[in-house]
Amino acid sequence: MQFGRTYEEFEVGAVYKHWPGKTVTEYDDHLFCLLTMNHHPLHMDANYAEQTTDFGKNVVVGNYIYSLLLGMSVPDVSGKAIANLEIESLRHVAPTFHGDTIYGETTVLDKWESKSKNDRGIVYVETKGYKQDGTLVCVFRRKVMVPTATYTKERGGEQPGRPELKAQEK
Repeated sequence: MQFGRTYEEFEVGAVYKHWPGKTVTEYDDHLFCLLTMNHHPLHMDANYAEQTTDFGKNVVVGNYIYSLLLGMSVPDVSGKAIANLEIESLRHVAPTFHGDTIYGETTVLDKWESKSKNDRGIVYVETKGYKQDGTLVCVFRRKVMVPTATYTKERGGEQPGRPELKAQEK
């Protein structure tokens, strides 16, 4: 399984469809809310959501959906990243509800070599998330600093720091 890419492996216009999708549960949403101290009743209180919102039910917190999509993109985009440099934009386009399944895809918009170090480059990507019915729910653009093949080779190859299994004594 590929885990990220070097600078040379990115091609402007390439689209990576992240697989598998993730079905969002009430537990996922509530845990994320509790971990991040987002206690808005729209996300946590079913009675509130039913009685006072246009949706009539809890809405999954948008930053969970963003985080989920970011995580889905790691094997295709940033698994070898040196740094995430910038989230340029983040738009929550449509609501997500408990039981929806989220899918993601990332398009390479541009790339350029680093101006300060010749062993890395910057990749500019847009990630889109959509539900099982094809409804777009989230879009974000980011810049990721990724290594060149030379950087990777000089620092231990594809799995740097992975220990080798020691020979068993008889």
